Amino acid sequence: MKDRNATQDRKIPVHVAIIMDGNGRWAKRRGMPRTFGHTQGAKVVEQILEDADEIGIQYLTVYAFSTENWSRPETEVKALMNLLRRYMKSSLAKCAKNNVRVRVIGDKSVLAEDLQESIEVLERETAANTGIGFQIAINYGGRDEIVRAVRRAAQQGLLQDPDRIDDDVIGGCLDTAGIPDPDLLIRTCGEQRISNFLLWQLAYSEFYFTDKAWPEFDREELERAIDAFNHRERRYGGLK
Repeated sequence: MKDRNATQDRKIPVHVAIIMDGNGRWAKRRGMPRTFGHTQGAKVVEQILEDADEIGIQYLTVYAFSTENWSRPETEVKALMNLLRRYMKSSLAKCAKNNVRVRVIGDKSVLAEDLQESIEVLERETAANTGIGFQIAINYGGRDEIVRAVRRAAQQGLLQDPDRIDDDVIGGCLDTAGIPDPDLLIRTCGEQRISNFLLWQLAYSEFYFTDKAWPEFDREELERAIDAFNHRERRYGGLK
């Protein structure tokens, strides 16, 4: 069900991307281990996905685990991977009920075999759903994605004629091929950088930064981000 409070002149971003920052800091402020923050953050992801769908957002992409996150303590990495395992297995029924289409972006080849299998099942079983597209970035880095895209283009013979290499060639080989670029990027917990996230796709996205840590993020803050988006004039490098 779409948001009944939406007005005709209010622009709803088609695609929202989120850097979910602050789980560990949120937990530490409460005297809890960082893993507790990640568990709470996972619950927020599920709620925000429902909220985004109701508001009318068509694509939601979240930064779950970066290529750099492997350098975190082994116990934290293990906890994050277990969280992802549980989500992949438990969300299938909910995605079917809510018509959610899931795609995992990033280099999945280095993930544990059982996690890769769970991802494959979830993607396959939700591929025909026609509701909100939910992209989860796991072992994802923007530079790594571009490198892999160029390799993919080379393997497909698309780079043989330099004069024919353009945005469409590279964009079509990215993990997000077929998905519109984000209109809006949200980052939580006061940080104001993109941290190697969707480097190609964020070229003309609007940015919204909030001091709220991810476990504190809610529909009200999502609505604030959309309101801020509505006050931006998007020129795409041109003049109006």
